[in-house]
Amino acid sequence: MLPHGPLLERLLAGEFICAVSDESAFKRLQDDATREAIDSYLRPLNRRVASSLEEGVYFLAWRQLDDSARDQLARQLGDTVNSLLPLLEWLQLVQEALGRDSVLSPGDVLKPGELQAKSEDNPSLRERIERLATDSFFGSQSDQLDAQVKQVFKRLREHGYLLQPHADRQVFLVTGKVDYLLELVRFIRDEEHLPVEAEGEDTQESLL
Repeated sequence: MLPHGPLLERLLAGEFICAVSDESAFKRLQDDATREAIDSYLRPLNRRVASSLEEGVYFLAWRQLDDSARDQLARQLGDTVNSLLPLLEWLQLVQEALGRDSVLSPGDVLKPGELQAKSEDNPSLRERIERLATDSFFGSQSDQLDAQVKQVFKRLREHGYLLQPHADRQVFLVTGKVDYLLELVRFIRDEEHLPVEAEGEDTQESLL
């Protein structure tokens, strides 16, 4: 198990590994033998390597949803619901502001300056960005559009939804964790029927 030790530690720490975030580690996880070895080690912990439906991102999931695992998962989902709504709103806002035909996908390139430029002369977009940026999840304290946009992108990078290849350039890549986010929303909506506030329903439907 030693050759996979660092990779296993990253997965146990809650990392989401895709071709954008770490191409080398992603390719290793695409190997059946590697996943089987890691799964064998994780079996006593009731965990396993899982992936999105399109296998664009790998992460850890429960092996069996027994009562204990289901209770813990329900608590985690409950804690996550409040962050889902601003994240979904951000996805929809970017899609509309930049004139994209579909929701963001791994590898897409985003530039905060482009979103800012589209919003400067659009009162509706400016209002939506301000409301989004000052949400507790993003936590902007500024009333300036450029600072609000930068704060949103900063938080998305910190949470693994965006990757900034060069620290001195405001260019970001969408990671595979976005796919996980959308699948999580579908799971909440279709499988567990957990409550999601009404204000997020229209956003969900337009994205899903």
